[in-house]
Amino acid sequence: MEQFVVSARKYRPQAFEAVVGQSHITDTLLKSVENDHLAQALLFCGPRGVGKTTCARILAKVINAGANLKDDELALNIFELDAASNNSVDDIRRLIDQVRFAPQTGKFKVYIIDEVHMLSQQAFNAFLKTLEEPPAHAMFILATTEKHKIIPTILSRCQIFDFKRITVEDIVNHLAYVAEQESINAEPEALHMIAEKADGALRDALSLFDRMISFSGNTLTYTQVVEVLDILDYNYYFKGLELAQSVNYPDLLLLYNEVLDKGFNGHEFVVGMAKHFRDLLVAREAKTVELLEVGPAIKERYLKQSAASSTRFLLHGLKVFNELDGQYKNSSQPRILVELGLLKLVEFISQEKKKQQPQVNSATADSTDGFLPDSLPKRDQSAPAAPAPVAPAAPVEAAPAPTAPTDSATREEPAKPTPTAPAEPAEQATPASPATAIDPLEAPESLPDEPVTAPPVVDPAAAFDTDPTPTPAPSPTPPASTTPAITPRRNTGRRVVQRDARLTTSGLSVMDTLNNIEKQEGAVPEKTEVQDGAVPDIPVVAGGPTEVYSKKELETAITEYAKRRDVKTAVRSLLMGQMPKILDKNTLEMEVDNNIEMGYFNEEQQKLVPYLRTKLKNANIRFEVKMVEREQTRKLYLPEEKFIYMAEKNPNLVYLRQKIQTDLE
Repeated sequence: MEQFVVSARKYRPQAFEAVVGQSHITDTLLKSVENDHLAQALLFCGPRGVGKTTCARILAKVINAGANLKDDELALNIFELDAASNNSVDDIRRLIDQVRFAPQTGKFKVYIIDEVHMLSQQAFNAFLKTLEEPPAHAMFILATTEKHKIIPTILSRCQIFDFKRITVEDIVNHLAYVAEQESINAEPEALHMIAEKADGALRDALSLFDRMISFSGNTLTYTQVVEVLDILDYNYYFKGLELAQSVNYPDLLLLYNEVLDKGFNGHEFVVGMAKHFRDLLVAREAKTVELLEVGPAIKERYLKQSAASSTRFLLHGLKVFNELDGQYKNSSQPRILVELGLLKLVEFISQEKKKQQPQVNSATADSTDGFLPDSLPKRDQSAPAAPAPVAPAAPVEAAPAPTAPTDSATREEPAKPTPTAPAEPAEQATPASPATAIDPLEAPESLPDEPVTAPPVVDPAAAFDTDPTPTPAPSPTPPASTTPAITPRRNTGRRVVQRDARLTTSGLSVMDTLNNIEKQEGAVPEKTEVQDGAVPDIPVVAGGPTEVYSKKELETAITEYAKRRDVKTAVRSLLMGQMPKILDKNTLEMEVDNNIEMGYFNEEQQKLVPYLRTKLKNANIRFEVKMVEREQTRKLYLPEEKFIYMAEKNPNLVYLRQKIQTDLE
């Protein structure tokens, strides 16, 4: 049996004209030889399999071509040295000794040192003098794949030629030439797939070609290449994008599961999807179609799918999978990470289709059943039953309810009931709306129709009262024939949450007293007096973006806003001290300590909310402000206070002090 010769050796170029994809190198070398302007030290650097050693051998033959020597005689003047195994100082010294002798035949002795970056530091230093001033009959051609590992003193003594990666089109043309010489029928898509797998190295492409011929024989197809070389087929990317555009996320997840079942890594799928979105963007413009390095049939599919996709969707998909590429290696759940990226594509298409739908009533405005696949059941969209009307409370005729004073004007001139006219609307009991959330810590009997914006007047002396319960002022007794008006207990809808509350002897909240005193003295500006927990009426932009944002993105946006110069110091301290909580993608919750902070924050919302809506790309963002009452712990300064506190924890300290009769100092 005749010995098989691999294609990389069998079809190695023997002339500069046959070198593939390196015309900028070969043309320069040919003109240098013709003009007798060739340096004696050359450095060929570039990726693997691009023709560095081949060009060095061709050049060695070309410069001795004038001597009319045979191949055997030319071989006597060409010396190849592998620096990976001859990297010591002694090897370089033997080389320097050989350089001194002139060639027996021919004009030049050519020394080709491959993988020169493997030489040791001492070997490089020993080679410097000879490389800088070689004999007239000697020429050195150094080849390396890692130029950065060569010391600068060597680089400065050589003429450097940078070899580039061979393009897919050049590799395909060379493979087609080899297939024609070997009488092999190969599909263009199969050759393109081999060229892409080679990653710019012609030697690797020829090795893969030999491997495929050993499997398929004289016929080479695209399906065989995908199967044998373990390549993820283009069909998965095209089908995945079609499922995302049809909002069929169940089949999309099953498609990704099929990719994993075939043994492919999830990261390969992520990289492939990112490249697929890039190729679709390239295919949208006639000027950039030539950047597609695929076969003719695959190119037609790219042109068709790119025309059916919007630019916004392609950019969104490219952004999603580019982020997944960086997050995949650090993720503890890579499969869920990729599935989440696929669902983001579906969610984007769903939102785009939802914006294109005509306006519907509020009962079905949030329904997404129209975008679900036919295989999934639809929700029951029957109209909900109207809530039963709440019967108004019957008037109480037994005794009039005590009315607490609301302001100074009320204390000076109490309301006088009229026998024939009903009570004022502000004094009537109004039933709470069913949609109004009542805090369990403070359940009001009823809520007024109009928000109460005026702060209650609090007597500062009441802060030192032992009995915290206020005594209501008696209201005038109406005549027997008149129905008394029911005055509800004043409630502003404030949600009060006590954290780490401690039992106190007086039962008095110091923070509430201070807040009420500040209101009475006018410490809060008029423009910041709003209802507790009320949110400024900031209109929502109809049809605006409603993207989902992460906690990290929110913190970044809040931090950037707080650093602006026009933000007040109080608001900046509040925003830097605590971050809003994300209740849902449209609602943020902000906690404040008192009415002053609430007033400043509600005023700042006029600028903060539009900024966040633009920054986070969600036009429905709003704030819910919640007042949190925190019990302040008194600090111990005097020795007597510290001793009393310690004695409460350990009563034996009192006995110890009496025994040793010591002072607290």
